Parts: sequence; structure tokens; C-alpha cells
Amino acid sequence: MHFSDSFLPAANSVGMSSMLAYFFLIFAAYAFLGGFIFSWLGKSGVAPEHRTSRYFSAIIAAVAGVSYMLIAHFYHEMLRELSQLTDPAKREELLRTSYNAIGQLRYIDWSITTPLLLLKTTSMLKIQPSQEKSNIFWLLFADLFMVITGYIGEQQLTADGHIMVANKLIWGAVSTIGYLVVPYILFNLWKRYKDTVQPEERTAYKWLALSTVTTWGVYPIIV
Repeated sequence: MHFSDSFLPAANSVGMSSMLAYFFLIFAAYAFLGGFIFSWLGKSGVAPEHRTSRYFSAIIAAVAGVSYMLIAHFYHEMLRELSQLTDPAKREELLRTSYNAIGQLRYIDWSITTPLLLLKTTSMLKIQPSQEKSNIFWLLFADLFMVITGYIGEQQLTADGHIMVANKLIWGAVSTIGYLVVPYILFNLWKRYKDTVQPEERTAYKWLALSTVTTWGVYPIIV
């Protein structure tokens, strides 16, 4: 629906599936904004040794929130154009090619948030970077390698915006190398430091590490 120069999408012009995607993009941005406020205001309510973890959480939420706001903005502009198309083939083409373009914003977000999430995870075991310089370096290097090569894979597009499947699969395989290194290092750190922290800290580490192994492997494929 158009209001003077403004546009607000509705299902009658862009379709229900597009509206649901738009809804969840805005929802995610609001949720991360709430997460940022919660982490920032709650930093004084945790033990001093875990205060840095709250700072990590706040930065992660802020970056992710801004990222989803940008994604929602560009998705909104795509829906504006979609609402003006009546040819089903052109509508399908716009949806497909715009998704490939907008999807790159996720990788830019991950280049900041995923290293911080890994540092937050290691902080659950009270690991100081000076204690494990080599492991921390390779952990972050593998993560950035995974994200950057994944981004290159995301950009394997033809001149008209279609996915170059073979090239994308090759870069996906290259990116997987970094993905496999991350849980390997996390597991080694777990074995070394699990007996030096409290049970609740071990539990927090396990859940954060498991979410890394599972969601990071699936999310780029299904979203």
C-alpha cells in the first residue's frame, strides 16, 4: 500500500510468503535491539570475570540488529518493486535475484558477530587470550576464513543475477574447512579447561559450543 511517497507492503500485492519473511526480519531486528539493551543494562549483575562476556553479547546483538534492519530495508525496497509487477515470471525472477543480492549482508554481519561469539564461548571457561594465544588465533582465523570464503561463494552469480551452482558448491566446500576447524579447537579447549571452572560455566560452554556446531552448519543452507 502506498502512502504518498511511502510504501508499506501488504499480502494482496506481494504475497503472504513475502510478508512472513518481512515480518520475521523486522521481528529479528527488534529482538536483537532488546538483547542489546538487556546485555548492556545487566552487565553489572554478573561476576566480574564474566562481565566481558556481557560486553560481547551487547556488541553481537547491536551488530546483528543493525544488520537485520539493513536487510529489512533492502527487502522492503524489493517488495516495493514487486508490488508494481503483474507478470508472474518477472515477479519470480525479482524474488530470486534479489535474495541472492540481499543475502550477502548476512556474511558481513557474521564477520563481526561470529568471532565475538567464539570469544564469548571461550570466556565461559575463563580462558585468557594470553593463555592460549595459538588456539585463540587459529580459532578466529578459521572462523573468518569460513565467513569470507562463504561470502565469495555467495557472490558466484551470473551477469543476470543467477547462481553459478558449481562455483558456489566449490566455495562452500572450501568454507567447510574453516567450519570443521572451529569445533575441533573448541573441543580441545573443553578437554583442557573443563575441570577448572564451576558446573554452570561448563554447562554454558557446552551449550554455546553445541550451538556453534549445529546452527552454523545449517543456517547458511536453509536461510
